[in-house]
Amino acid sequence: MALLKVGDVAPDFTLTSSEGAPVSLRNFRGKTVILYFYPKDFTPGCTKEACSFRDDYSEFIKRNVAVIGVSYDKPERHAEFRLKFTLPYVLLSDNEKKVSKMYGTEGISTAKRVTYVINKEGKIIEVYPDVNVNNHAKEILELLDNIK
Repeated sequence: MALLKVGDVAPDFTLTSSEGAPVSLRNFRGKTVILYFYPKDFTPGCTKEACSFRDDYSEFIKRNVAVIGVSYDKPERHAEFRLKFTLPYVLLSDNEKKVSKMYGTEGISTAKRVTYVINKEGKIIEVYPDVNVNNHAKEILELLDNIK
């Protein structure tokens, strides 16, 4: 399936968090959501990306923005990843690849690295199909500041 486009309604879903609890996208209505798909916990690029969101997390909170990471890793692995790198945001397990299929990020063994920015009403306002893990969080903060 192709990537979703700017203007599309972000499909709702429910996945299991690193804490083992179900989390639904609809629970974040009223907030802007950064929904980022990434290949695998503990790999260099994914760790760099996750930590960049962590390092700028207070800036996302100031802007009423939720950050959600999604990969095929199991909830237990996400829990280890969050603990090791003190990640303050939600990591969800898409080990059945259902959400990745809906969002066009399905890969053979890992999810493709793609980020969607979803507005308060649930519409996609930006898609990042070519993520640079070195400055991605700052790039999104700049976008958010420019659309206000």
